Amino acid sequence: MAYALGRKSLDELRGVHPRLVQVVKRAILITPVDFGVHDGLRTREEQVEYVKSGVSKTMNSKHLPQADGWGHAVDLVPYINGRLRWEWPPIYAIAASMAIAARELQVPLRWGGVWDRRFPVDFPTYTPGGMERAVSAYTARQRARGRRAFLDGPHFELA
Repeated sequence: MAYALGRKSLDELRGVHPRLVQVVKRAILITPVDFGVHDGLRTREEQVEYVKSGVSKTMNSKHLPQADGWGHAVDLVPYINGRLRWEWPPIYAIAASMAIAARELQVPLRWGGVWDRRFPVDFPTYTPGGMERAVSAYTARQRARGRRAFLDGPHFELA
C-alpha cells in the first residue's frame, strides 16, 4: 500500500529545503508505515517555546531558517489507527524508508535516532531492524563516552 502526505503535512513542508522535501515525498511512497510531517520550518518564537518546555534542546535548531533561508529539518511521526503516535517500532520503519530515499536521491541526512552517523553512507542496512540496531549501537557509543544518548527518532535533517 502506498501512502500519501496529507494537507497538514504538505503545509508543514512549506519553507523546508527542497532536497529534504524530495526525500520525505519519496519516503512516504515506499514506507510500510503511514506518517505525517509533524514539524517542518519553525519560527524563532516557536523554538523558544520548544526549548522552554523541553521539547527541543537548542536554539540552534535546523528547523529554523538557515543561511540559505530554508529550514533543514523535519519531524516525521507515525500514524497508527488514524492517530499520531511516538512509538519506536514504526519510527524504525520510517527511518529505514528515509535512508532508502536519501540513498536513491543522494541526499545526506542526519537522523535523531543516531546523531553521530549519516544516511545513507554510515548505515549498513536499511531495514527497521537495522535502524533499531543502529540506535542501540549509538546509545552504547554515547555511554562509553560517559554521555547520555539524546534520542529524537522522528527528527531528520540535512547533513
